[in-house]
Amino acid sequence: MYKIILLINFFLFSISFSSAQNLQVSDLNIENRENPTEVDAASPNFKWIINSISHNTTQSAFQILVANDLLKIKKDIGNIWDTKWINKSASINIIYQGIALESATKYFWKVRVKDNHGNLSDWSQIAQFTTGILNKNDWKNAQWITDEKLADSLKNPYPVDGQKDKISFNNILPVFRKSFKVDKKIKQAFAYVAGLGHFEFYVNGQKIGDHFLDAGWTNYEKEAQYVGFDITTQMQKGENTLGVALGNGFYFIPPVKNRYRKLKTMFDFPKMICVVKIIYTDGTFEYVVSDNSWKTAKSAVTFSSIYGGEDYDARLEQADWNKPGFNDAKWNSVLLTTGPPKLSAQKQEPLKVFETFEAKQIAEISKEKSTYDLSQNFSGIISLKVKGHAGDTIKIYPAELLNKDFTANQKASGRPYYFQYILKGEGIEEWKPRFTYYGFRYLEVQNLPVDKNSLAQIIQLKGLHTRNAAPKTGSFVSSNELYNKTYDLIDWGIKSNMASVFTDCPHREKLGWLEELHLMGSSVKANYQIYPLLLKAMSDMRNSQNENGLVPEIAPEYVQFNWGGDIFRDSPEWGSSSIIVPWYAYQWYGDDEILKENYPMMVAYLGYLQTQAKDLINYKGLSDWYDLGPKPPGVSQLTPKGVTATATWYYDLILMTKIAHQIGKTEDVLKFQTLALQVKEAFNAKFFHQDTKQYATGSQAANAMAVFMGLVNEADKQAVIQNLIKDIEDRNNSLTAGDIGYRYVLRVLEEAGRSDVINKMNNRSDVPGYGYQIAKGATALTESWAALPSVSNNHFMLGHLMEWFYSGLCGISQPDDGVAYQNIIIKPQTVEGVNQAKAEFKSPYGYIKSSWKNDAANFVLDVTIPVNCNASVFLPNGEATLDGKHIKNEIKIGSGNYQFKVIKN
Repeated sequence: MYKIILLINFFLFSISFSSAQNLQVSDLNIENRENPTEVDAASPNFKWIINSISHNTTQSAFQILVANDLLKIKKDIGNIWDTKWINKSASINIIYQGIALESATKYFWKVRVKDNHGNLSDWSQIAQFTTGILNKNDWKNAQWITDEKLADSLKNPYPVDGQKDKISFNNILPVFRKSFKVDKKIKQAFAYVAGLGHFEFYVNGQKIGDHFLDAGWTNYEKEAQYVGFDITTQMQKGENTLGVALGNGFYFIPPVKNRYRKLKTMFDFPKMICVVKIIYTDGTFEYVVSDNSWKTAKSAVTFSSIYGGEDYDARLEQADWNKPGFNDAKWNSVLLTTGPPKLSAQKQEPLKVFETFEAKQIAEISKEKSTYDLSQNFSGIISLKVKGHAGDTIKIYPAELLNKDFTANQKASGRPYYFQYILKGEGIEEWKPRFTYYGFRYLEVQNLPVDKNSLAQIIQLKGLHTRNAAPKTGSFVSSNELYNKTYDLIDWGIKSNMASVFTDCPHREKLGWLEELHLMGSSVKANYQIYPLLLKAMSDMRNSQNENGLVPEIAPEYVQFNWGGDIFRDSPEWGSSSIIVPWYAYQWYGDDEILKENYPMMVAYLGYLQTQAKDLINYKGLSDWYDLGPKPPGVSQLTPKGVTATATWYYDLILMTKIAHQIGKTEDVLKFQTLALQVKEAFNAKFFHQDTKQYATGSQAANAMAVFMGLVNEADKQAVIQNLIKDIEDRNNSLTAGDIGYRYVLRVLEEAGRSDVINKMNNRSDVPGYGYQIAKGATALTESWAALPSVSNNHFMLGHLMEWFYSGLCGISQPDDGVAYQNIIIKPQTVEGVNQAKAEFKSPYGYIKSSWKNDAANFVLDVTIPVNCNASVFLPNGEATLDGKHIKNEIKIGSGNYQFKVIKN
């Protein structure tokens, strides 16, 4: 009997073990981030990914446990929230409904699931999150502090471009410190810090975290972001010291005549606010806040500008200023000041340092001057190791391009910009800038010694790539080397312009031009998890919207570009990100709360667009910016004003009918539909030539946008598409569309099944385009199709082919009404010159993979579909099989790994 019981128990254990191995839960996220440290949502959303080796798997139930004690969660006790078993398939956007969360508190959570096959997973790994400041009172009377105040007469939060400077002065960056004693044993300690424009935070001499340029830049008249830190391990019994170093960022741009200064923004001098919560093992709390008990002094950063560079004089260092025991008797008392009316948690990922680049070549220009070639154009800073005499100066000019004499060429990227380090003369010295960055490949080094007979010795000089830490979630590779290089080219343009906003370029402007969000969003989201960054962008748009409803072309709007009238402030293709981006983000990530949150902004912007129209045609803006015409690029040359703006307005109205329906604003649906129909009729009456089936001038942008936006009557659609193709072919298969139009050219051709035309346009290097840029030596996407040296050579806006790599060549997409890629389409479009391609993309439900090989006899396609999803697979003509069994060339599948084979006829 005992043996029988053992056998039964072993059998049951084997089934349970097999079940748990077959079904696993991973990738736990709170508020779209992994283990965040400053969650300020009272009811955050939970999500996870399910992994199973079985086909056709869906979640049938889940259970979440949340605890405020690690031991409890390890014992399967959810003392804060225990959902019990909930019979639902949802694994994304699960809204917290437990006991009210408390500010500055760490919580632990895990989840387990059941599937439709009867399997039960093990508990997931334990994840955690720490709440931020949920209530204003939990700042515990912390106050904004500064070392000096900018006169009200000098404050200039919204400067107009071209405004003349009436003053010239510099501010040396400040540091702050506060010492206090701890007499009891610490259980946990959390800090929440906001520093304007940027800050670094130290506890007992140690910098906390690996972030760069905390916190994200915002419209500081309305909002500032704070960052949360777990500082438990850095705290100690006895004396402790908090230290904060501040940088200017966009909050204050020093009006210095001999440094580059694109903008003249001056909200105020740097300031900070913080609260530290110390939790003792006996259950009591203590708070340390910023107030008038803090001390301040000037740092060794003698100049810092987001546009002009950074100078550091090591002779001014005060050793151990941020450690206990430092004598701050000569330091000044801080000044109390005020800050933005709203403090919110930094919801987007922070900036961090990623790749490191060393010189591949060094050109010696003179005894005191040389240029380092780092081989890659990227956004970032330098890292310097040097040895010399006190007062020796190293001045480094970063640049994308070189002059003929190998000196730095900053003509198109903002000049003069440089990093400067003055040695203290004590052994090997190391330095890297902390509050600025630039876009560069080359470093012109000027070694300026105190003693002309003895140069400082540069031991090491590296480039450090900095970007937003959005996790990498996608990849693409093919048999076509030009396409692989194009992928890298665009990817470097993306990476270099992912900061706390999506910037246009990492040097000259660093501004959040809004058209990039919706035109490049699909390309970026295929490679990176950008939902938190999109949420930040939507907040920036709401904060930048004018009272009349206008959403300006830049958010945050740190400058008003008034030359050329209002074309650089009021262009519907840019402002419409306020409508298009929330809708796209909902489609990509599945949370309709963003539609509700942004709906007032959308309605107000639509109202503004209507006031600007003349006979239902909107003539505002830049049209197809940077298209390829007979003149140097700029304002659209081939597509007349009114076409792209009105087409975008119509698209806004169509999306708004869907948005209003989705969130239950049924009274608005008919209103938007009616106006959309009127705009469509006016657009076709104004721009469509019935005899030729062309729109306006027949440009690639005009015809493509009319088709994509649904403005073309069905009877004319194929003729308009054929005109688009004919224009491309008549130009020897070359492109002309620019920033606005080119994405739609690719979308229309792909949807029409004409990736062969896309391939002919882009699989070449002899005409302006991606291959042409690479042939010119570009290592990042350039501002102009022709890689002109007179404009930026690291730009974000023209990378639309990235989307085609995933959705066209590898065929990963979702239906028009799809949400979060739960219903997937796999429809690769093979093209000449590519015999294999592979892409994978991490959707909210998990990785979607499509990999194919194609030769004269066979087409083989490997597909991975995540749990909780299904897919429609479209195979080319021929005899199709799955696992050796004959199937139709169009087939529906559930989750799992599949290999399809087509024997060609």
